[in-house]
Amino acid sequence: MADKAITGEVVKTYAVWDRNIRWFHWINVICVLLLAILGTLILNTEILGVSGGGKILLKELHTYTGYVFFLNLLWRFTWAFVGGRYARWRAILPGGRGYGKALADYIKGLRRGEPPAYLGHNPLGRLMVGMLLLLLLVQGLTGLVLAGTDLYKPPFGSFIATWVTGGEAENLAGLRPGSKAFVDPLAYEEMRRYRKPVVTVHLYCFYTLMVLIVLHITGVVTAEVRERSNLVSALFSGRKTLTKPPLDG
Repeated sequence: MADKAITGEVVKTYAVWDRNIRWFHWINVICVLLLAILGTLILNTEILGVSGGGKILLKELHTYTGYVFFLNLLWRFTWAFVGGRYARWRAILPGGRGYGKALADYIKGLRRGEPPAYLGHNPLGRLMVGMLLLLLLVQGLTGLVLAGTDLYKPPFGSFIATWVTGGEAENLAGLRPGSKAFVDPLAYEEMRRYRKPVVTVHLYCFYTLMVLIVLHITGVVTAEVRERSNLVSALFSGRKTLTKPPLDG
């Protein structure tokens, strides 16, 4: 922690976000951006005139990006058990003793233009992070299922392939994504019925996630301006500066 005076105020700098947190955040940002772009292209292949083979290629790129995204997310969940103070579950999720009062006090301070200072996520930020992590997890899990149903990719692809072909070696060898050749028509239609609610959840979680990301960015910018806590640069350096004592210091 370092102190310095700026325009009569004592500004303190604190080490908050460790390297693991910073790497997770920016890998996640890149993956979500790529997944959103690829997903939007997949949803609009007919309008864009993309061929069947082109759609399969887009789905493969979406899937491989999704693997990186999900592994990164799993690492963040693991780090929430073993990481430092501000990386732990109790510091990033809403709830716990006194959370309701802290949230109410923070909102009151925000309305006055004088929100309380926090080193980690403030109570409103914890609520947003909790919702984002839940949606990211649902997106990851449903995406893994769809990688199996659409492309016969791991971790469920082998099971799906056996299901739609009846397990016949010749059919398994000839099975290709996007083609109904070598499949049992009844088994394939059964699989597609199973797939339908998964697609629906994946799609609407995507829409919800996009809305929350916009709100999240808006909240970060607002907090950056009002609290002068260099939230964005802290996700590169790991260090936050505050002009008043943090409640979670």
